[in-house]
Amino acid sequence: MSLFVPEFDDTVLVRGAEAELLGGTPAGVRLPADSSAGGGALSTVRVTLAEGADGARPHVHHRSAEMFYLLDGAAEILSGDDVVTAGRGDLVIVPPDRPHAFAAVPGSTADLLVVIAPGVERFEYFRHLQRVRLGEAAPESLLEVQERYDNHFLPSPVWDGRHR
Repeated sequence: MSLFVPEFDDTVLVRGAEAELLGGTPAGVRLPADSSAGGGALSTVRVTLAEGADGARPHVHHRSAEMFYLLDGAAEILSGDDVVTAGRGDLVIVPPDRPHAFAAVPGSTADLLVVIAPGVERFEYFRHLQRVRLGEAAPESLLEVQERYDNHFLPSPVWDGRHR
């Protein structure tokens, strides 16, 4: 096991109102602190989903684990071939190289704090996703940035059977 020691000297404080907001309904993504803010220790994203809305399609990270903390509502989270339902106050950690995805449970909203550790500069990835949603970039353009953001899409029959 290797130990990663982040390098930064000052406390990081990001006020909720200052965090960049992308999207809205059915999915809003708030960007509190990217990897560079905390010396590479972690990246944080807050995702708010309308009832039954998808948060992320199946993908894998090779260099980071991803933690999902349910602030409110309920979410289905794919981890490998398992789909778990998490509710308010629940925590799910997906290790590196494990396929995962998430969505609000049908009939429920979900408000999640997502932490990626060690951090990866990923805010520009979420801005790219927003451009795709707005039709300003082609969906295929995401394939070109998979390695840069350590976000590799893959098929998941388990997930696709539940989320079409």
